[in-house]
Amino acid sequence: MVKSASKKLDFSKVSVEGLILFCIHSVVASSEQCSFERLVKECFTLFPDMLKFTRYPIWPDSRKLDRPLRALRDEKFVVGDTKTYFILTETGEAKVAIIAKSLRQGKLL
Repeated sequence: MVKSASKKLDFSKVSVEGLILFCIHSVVASSEQCSFERLVKECFTLFPDMLKFTRYPIWPDSRKLDRPLRALRDEKFVVGDTKTYFILTETGEAKVAIIAKSLRQGKLL
């Protein structure tokens, strides 16, 4: 579906939570289970500026996903945890459709 996003593209209008939802959708759409490690890889591949370490920008800082993932679970957009895998709820799927449309307008897709 999505190969990679250029660092020069502006995705600032989409929240971190929205980008995470999009990445979960992207992993699941490619017929894979979305484990935490796979989610970190997808987020860092598509949106490296969101996840990079400040001092070591070639490495992902997975701690940046912790709070947003908890918020997404609390808001019932995703189910799962770091020990199993993540899936989108029906509400999460509806939100991803809006986010994907926004990203397409920004020419990320």
